[in-house]
Amino acid sequence: MLRSMLSFAALAASLPAAAQTGVPEAAPPDAPPAQADAASLAEKAANPISDLISVPFQNNFDCCFGPDGAARYTLNIQPVIPTPLTDSLHLIVRTILPFISEGTSAPGNLGGTGLGDTTQSFFLKPATGGGLTVGLGPVFVYPTGNSDFGSHKWQAGPTGLILKQTPSGYTIGILANHLWSIAGKDDRPNTSNTFLQPFFSKNFKDTTSLGINTETIYDWKRRQWTVPVNLTLGRIARIGRQPVQIAATGKYYAVSPTGGPEWGARLTLTLLFPE
Repeated sequence: MLRSMLSFAALAASLPAAAQTGVPEAAPPDAPPAQADAASLAEKAANPISDLISVPFQNNFDCCFGPDGAARYTLNIQPVIPTPLTDSLHLIVRTILPFISEGTSAPGNLGGTGLGDTTQSFFLKPATGGGLTVGLGPVFVYPTGNSDFGSHKWQAGPTGLILKQTPSGYTIGILANHLWSIAGKDDRPNTSNTFLQPFFSKNFKDTTSLGINTETIYDWKRRQWTVPVNLTLGRIARIGRQPVQIAATGKYYAVSPTGGPEWGARLTLTLLFPE
């Protein structure tokens, strides 16, 4: 995994940067328009509920499930769509649609391939100042998953985010939600899960970003923690005229249920659509 991370870093270094990153204040007052655009993109890409349309394609590889050490590949398609409701209030819709493929994780479990459940969050984001962003709203899970990976339960609950961005390119914040099952198949267990994602990142002037977060889940029914610690290296670039963010992540599971994953890696390509 370390070799993969180093290879990605070399690739990212060779990509033509759109311009300098960091928040807008980091760009010189007389910077060309391309530089100002890149600085703004870097700032918004670090904010999960910015007013930027983005479509991440997140490729996850996790190992090692069960006594046979099975691997799991998950492609999360995660569009983020902002909609202005008033001059001072935006609605941000974040959707996660997973496609999963898993090998044999235990005797009798042959693995499988198919869709997982779809998660959709709705954040009401009022206008704030000083680099502060706050968003609150509901989150829903739709039982789109097949028999291998779906809960077959409709779920709902609250979600919220708060973050602070500084002129020197730092972003710190936390995203959280809680989901309860509210309907679905009676022969499937009910769910009650808390998700916590504290995050911290730094944007540099050469469009590189470095971040660390955890995507912690606590299962209240099984009384189990899952705590992956993620270290991410990213960069803003262009594919043709399309601005993108390319990011590589190494994952270490500090806490995992019995038979759960031990480590993982992630490669994310995010299409960015500035106004």
